[in-house]
Amino acid sequence: MIEKMEFLSIIGPRDQLDRVTEKYLGKYEIQLENTVGELKNLKNIVPNSESNPYREWIGKAQEAASIVTGAKDAAQTKGASQIRKTDAPSGTLSPEEAVEAVRAADALMEESRRNKTKLQAELKKKQGLLEAIRPYLELHFEISRILHFKYVRFRFGRLPLGYYQKLKEYLQEDDCTIFEKCRVDESYVWGIYFVPASEAKKADAIYASMHFERFFIEDVYQGTVDEACRTLEAEIEELKRQEKALDDDLAAALQKDGGRLLEAKDVIEKQSARFDVRKLAAFTRSKKETFFILCGWMTKKDAARLGKELEADPELFVTLEENPDRRISTPPTRLKNPALIRPFEMFVRMYGLPNYNEFDPTLFVALTYSIIFGAMFGDVGQGLCLALGGFLLYRFKKINLAAIISCCGIFSTIFGFLYGSVFGFEDVLPALWLRPTEAMTTLPFIGRLNTVFVVTIAIGMGLILLTMIFSIVNAVRSKEYGKALFDTNGVAGLVFYGAVVLVVVLFMTGNPLPAAVALVILFVVPLLVIACKEPLTQILEKKKAHLEEGPVMFVVQSFFELFEVCLSYFSNTLSFVRIGAFAVSHAAMMGVVLMLAGAENGGTGNLIVIVLGNLIVCGMEGLVVGIQVLRLEYYEFFSRFYKGDGREFKPYM
Repeated sequence: MIEKMEFLSIIGPRDQLDRVTEKYLGKYEIQLENTVGELKNLKNIVPNSESNPYREWIGKAQEAASIVTGAKDAAQTKGASQIRKTDAPSGTLSPEEAVEAVRAADALMEESRRNKTKLQAELKKKQGLLEAIRPYLELHFEISRILHFKYVRFRFGRLPLGYYQKLKEYLQEDDCTIFEKCRVDESYVWGIYFVPASEAKKADAIYASMHFERFFIEDVYQGTVDEACRTLEAEIEELKRQEKALDDDLAAALQKDGGRLLEAKDVIEKQSARFDVRKLAAFTRSKKETFFILCGWMTKKDAARLGKELEADPELFVTLEENPDRRISTPPTRLKNPALIRPFEMFVRMYGLPNYNEFDPTLFVALTYSIIFGAMFGDVGQGLCLALGGFLLYRFKKINLAAIISCCGIFSTIFGFLYGSVFGFEDVLPALWLRPTEAMTTLPFIGRLNTVFVVTIAIGMGLILLTMIFSIVNAVRSKEYGKALFDTNGVAGLVFYGAVVLVVVLFMTGNPLPAAVALVILFVVPLLVIACKEPLTQILEKKKAHLEEGPVMFVVQSFFELFEVCLSYFSNTLSFVRIGAFAVSHAAMMGVVLMLAGAENGGTGNLIVIVLGNLIVCGMEGLVVGIQVLRLEYYEFFSRFYKGDGREFKPYM
């Protein structure tokens, strides 16, 4: 259900605003709105022009506090027997003292950041040098000597692996070039080639045709490639050690005054929140005194409690605004459901919260989803496994989906008894209702048809009629009377589809049909009303009815729209066949498992095959059935009556 909301305004002297924020807004849940924009009919009100002086310090305070708490956690992880007791938050820091404490901490953090930036720049440079030279580890020659060759040109680089064979053929014919292969990976061959200065241009052109990618090596390496790599690795490790030492030194410095910093963070966050409230407030002057106005949404119960409490406060008073024309915002939505069905709110939120004028479909979803899932996946053994597994997962992890699975498992167990199926065995329990693969029904004109299909289609027709009623109720609540009367899911659609259902039921049960005149009225009149929805709605709203594209196009368009409406009614009804189809397919799949295990005729069978088969069927079919039921909820039910365009209730604190 959706909790009832009240729009209220709290008014009092300006110097009492912080007291109101701390005493009342921290005690009751209220969603604040921008007062200046909300109370559009009030004059002589101005917004708060003060800037929040604490906003720039929030991030710094939180960073310092995270370092302090991180240092404590690290000490505990290392097994320290006693952690140094910092000054415990005393609750006596003034806002100015809190800012000063954070300012001092920020100076330490800024100095640490500067030093760390220098180290990181040096570390990045060293890592770049290491990565540049590492592919040439097999070159056992001093890098600096190569880089100072005068009469021989050299080129470090790599070429694609596919061109290396061509390179070897070229080297056999060219005595002027030497290629020293250093490393080979799945894509490239890394190496260096040497060529006399007089032949350099020719060699460069040939290597370029083989997609040789040249790399330039800086003249900063000492010794061989192997020695240079070891030196760089040692320097990198030292830089990382220095970087960690900076972090440790900063943490130790902040830890000395850790309690004060934690308290300062709380004070600054509280003061900043107060200023955020001021930004939402409006101010007005009366008799040389400035008053504040705060407005927002509260639940009806909390609003009544707050009103009684403010009656005892002589400096403050509260007003309730029930006229929607005197405010801008629409009431927010706050769902309140029993714990048993609360997990199903997840499916509702996935589609969208109901707006304040809609009814909460959580109970409808909980019932229909669980029952349809059980009908499609009826098995006592597997249902109990789903129920128990989902319950345990929800009990310890609080996962809403696990609670939904547990609830669905209960209904799977119930339908398992109705079908007489336990872990796929259908000769252990008697079927309290029918066996999906065996029960057949003879229908006029159609012939023999699986009973489960007949029942599921009948249930589907009933649910479609129910959702049409929901659509009418929601439309009336939203004062969309044209939609309530003339829409395909309104009264006209309800009469037409209800007449179709009535005729089908009477025909299939062998009862006489209504008179032809009654059928014409029940079928033709609602369709004509649906076709003329737009002009009829305009007349209902006391507007001048007009056809934008002319009467001929209106008739043509209405004809095809009616054809689509009838087709959608038919296809939506047939969608519920999938319920029976999955009930039959589950029995058939378990029959295959038992056949593979050699237990289809009541034998003992292979226990391992039976267990694995049940696990596979339970996991795979459970997932598919869950998705298919959710599809029915969204496309066959929600699309008829539910908008889901509400905004969530978000209290100030």
